[in-house]
Amino acid sequence: MNYEEDVIVERQKSSNPIIDKLLNNASKRGTGKGYPDLIIQYKHDKNFIIVIENKPDKIYHESENHNLYDKYAVDGALLYASYLSKSFDVLAIAISGVEKDDLKVSHYLHLKDEPRPFQYFGDKLLSPNNYYSGLTKSEEKKRQDYDKLLDYTRILNTKLHQMNIDEAERCILASCILLALRLPHFKTYYKTEDNQKILASHMINDVMDWFKKKKISDDKYKAISSKYATIEGMFAKESDHNSLRDLIEDMDTNIDAFEKTNRYYDVLGQLYVAFLRYANTSNDLGVVLTPTHITEFFTEVAGINMNSVVFDNCTGTCGFLIAAMSKMIIDAQGDDDAIKSIQKNQLIGIERNDKMYCLAASNMAIHGDGQTHIYLDSGLNSKLIAEIKRGVKDKETGNVFKPTVGFLNPPYKSDKKKDIEELEFVKWNLEALVEGGTCVAIVPMQCAIAGSRNKKTYALKKDLLEQHTLEAVFSMPDELFYNSDKSVVTCVMVFTAHKKHQDDKDTFFGYFKDDGFEKRKKLGRIDAHGKWHSIMQEWLKLYRNNTNVSGISVSKHVSAKDEWCAEAYMETNYKSLTKQMFMASVRNYINYKIFFNKNTNDIIYAPVQTTLLELNTEKWKTFVLSDKKNEKCLFKIKGSKTTPVSELELCGEGDYPYVTTQATTNGVKCFYDYHSEEGSCFTIDSAVKGYCSWHEEPFSASDHVEKLLPQFKCNNYIAMFLVTIINLEQYRYNYGLKCNQTRIKNIKIKLPIDPDGNPDWQFMENYIKSLPYSKNL
Repeated sequence: MNYEEDVIVERQKSSNPIIDKLLNNASKRGTGKGYPDLIIQYKHDKNFIIVIENKPDKIYHESENHNLYDKYAVDGALLYASYLSKSFDVLAIAISGVEKDDLKVSHYLHLKDEPRPFQYFGDKLLSPNNYYSGLTKSEEKKRQDYDKLLDYTRILNTKLHQMNIDEAERCILASCILLALRLPHFKTYYKTEDNQKILASHMINDVMDWFKKKKISDDKYKAISSKYATIEGMFAKESDHNSLRDLIEDMDTNIDAFEKTNRYYDVLGQLYVAFLRYANTSNDLGVVLTPTHITEFFTEVAGINMNSVVFDNCTGTCGFLIAAMSKMIIDAQGDDDAIKSIQKNQLIGIERNDKMYCLAASNMAIHGDGQTHIYLDSGLNSKLIAEIKRGVKDKETGNVFKPTVGFLNPPYKSDKKKDIEELEFVKWNLEALVEGGTCVAIVPMQCAIAGSRNKKTYALKKDLLEQHTLEAVFSMPDELFYNSDKSVVTCVMVFTAHKKHQDDKDTFFGYFKDDGFEKRKKLGRIDAHGKWHSIMQEWLKLYRNNTNVSGISVSKHVSAKDEWCAEAYMETNYKSLTKQMFMASVRNYINYKIFFNKNTNDIIYAPVQTTLLELNTEKWKTFVLSDKKNEKCLFKIKGSKTTPVSELELCGEGDYPYVTTQATTNGVKCFYDYHSEEGSCFTIDSAVKGYCSWHEEPFSASDHVEKLLPQFKCNNYIAMFLVTIINLEQYRYNYGLKCNQTRIKNIKIKLPIDPDGNPDWQFMENYIKSLPYSKNL
C-alpha cells in the first residue's frame, strides 16, 4: 500500500470529531483548546495518528523536564500526544530549525492507554510509509497488542458462554467467522442480515465455497464441512436474532485491529488456548499448543528463509507453520512470486484429529494459504511421510519442494504404557527431511533424561543418534505452558537430519529457563516488561557461537544412555555467590526456631566476631558430595525412615521436628514426641528440588527425605555455610528432573580449601561467625 496517498494532513485542527474533542483541553497554556501544527491520519487505519510541533529556532527544541509546552517543540508535541493517546496510538514528532538539511528532529511513540511515551525512529524525518511500517515492527506495540488480544479472548469467551456455545465448539465458530471476514462479499453482507439462522448458513456456505475454489480433496472438504455444519445448530433459535451478527461485528472490530499490525500471528491458536483455559475443563483434543514466542524462537534456531520448506507432522492449529510463513515472507522482501510459492508449496503439515484439522485448515486459509498441503492423517504414517519426503511438486512450474526444516510439538503421553512415545514423532519428522535438514522439537524433559532402564525411550534415543546429529538441547521455562493450564516441564531438541552423531561431536546444552515472561491476573503468562526479544537474541548468540557460560550453557558429548539436558552437566556459577545468600541461610534457620518457639531468647543482630572475611571462589576446589572410591568423601548418603503423620499424631506434640520435602521453615512441618533419626546431619528433598537443611536435634521424616551424614566434625556455623552452597544446586531440578538419590550422590560443590587441598572448615566457620545474627546460632 502507498501510505503517502493514504494520509490526511490537517493544520491545527481536525475534521475527526474524536481528535477535535480530545484537543479541547490540550492548550499549551493550561486552559482551552490545543492547536498542533500538523495532524496526520491514515485512511486505512484510524487507530494511528501523527502529531507534529515545530519551532524555527533549534534552541527551543526541548526543555529539561518537558513541561514548557508553549516554548519548546518536544514539550508541545508530547503534551498533545498525552491527550490524543486516550483514543489513538500517537507518534509525536518535534522539529526545530529552518533549513531542510539542518533540522533537529525527535520522535516519541505514545501508545493508546499507556502511561508514558518512549523515543522511537531516531533523529531523521521519514515518509508516512516508513512511519506506519515502523509502528507495526515496534516490540512495544506488539507487546501491547498481544496483551489486548489476551484480554479480548477472555471477554469473547464470556460472550460465547452467555450464548450457550459449548466450550469445545467455540474455536470452530471463531475460525469460521475469522475466515468469513476475509471474504469481501461476506464482510459487507453480514451487516445487513438480521436473521441469525440465515446469516449462519450464508457464512458457512461462503467459507466452504472458498475452500472448493481451492480444489481441496473430497475427504478434506468433508472433514471441514462436517465441523462447520455444527454452527447452524448453534443459531437455530429465532430469539436474540442479532446475536451472531453482533458477535461477528465484535470480532471484526477487535481482531481486525490486532491483525493490522500483526499480520502473521496465530490468533486462532491463541483463542483455542484461551477458550480451554477459561472454560476450566479438560483439554478436549489432548494437545498442548506452543506459545507464540517459542514458535518465533524455533524459526530463528532453524535459520528459516524464503527458500525453506517447513514440515510439521503434529500440526495442531498450525502455529509453527504460521510463524515460519511470517519469517519466510519477510525474507522474500515483497517478491510476489516467492510469496506465492511459500504459501502454495513450502508449508506442509499433518494433523490426525478432524476437529483440530478443521482449525489448522482454517488458520492457514486466514493467513493466505489454501491449506493444500495440510493432510488429515497420522503424523506417523510411513507412506505419507515417504510421499512428503519425495517433495511437493508445483503443477505450474514443475519445481519440487522437499522439506528442509521440521518443527513439531508432539502429543504428550498421559498413559505411559499405552500412548505413543514423543520421540517417535520426532523420528518420523526427521525421516521426511532432506539430508542436512534441521529438525527442532519441543518435548517433555522425560524424553531427554530417560536412560537404559526406560527401554522404549532409550531405544528411540539410540536410533536417533545412529541416524541423525543431536546439535543442541535447550531446557525451557518450567511454566511455559501455564496459559494452556499444563504443568509439563519441557526441552527443545535440535537435530541435523540423516547425519550420524559422531563420537567426537559435542552437543550444546542451554539452560534457558528465564524467558522474561511473568504471570498476570486474567492475562496469564505474558512478556510484561518487553524482555523477550533481547533474551531470545542472547540465547541464539550462545547457541550459534557454542559459548559455554557457567550456570547457563555447556557443551558435552552424550550417548543415548546419558541425560540430554544442561542441568546434568553445567557448572554452577559461583561468581553469583554473595554475602547476602549466607546471611539469608542464617536468618532462615533462626526464623525457623522462632516460628516453632524453639528460641525464646532476644534476637541479637551482632556477629560472633567482627573480622571481615572475603569470598574468593576462584581458588575453591570441587568436591563430590558422596564418593564411594574416596574414603575422605564429604557425606554418606542414606534414606530416612518414612513415618506417616497418622502415627506421629498418636504420639502427640513434642520436641522432635518432623522433616518433610517443603522448602520453608527448614523443611520442618511440625514437632512430635517421636524421632526415628539422630541429629547433627543434613537432609535433602529427593522429591523434586533438592532443598537442603540442617538438623542438630533428632527428628522424624516424611517420604523422599534423604540424610547427608557428615564425615567431618560439623557445627551450626559450618552447617549454614554448606546449606548455602548445596542449595545453589536447586536450579538443576524440577518436576521433570527430580533430585533423586542417584543425582544427590553426584552433586559437585566448590569449597574453600586449606594449604593441603582439603575443605577449610575453619574458614567456613569463621565466615559465618562474621555475619550479622550469627550470635544467635
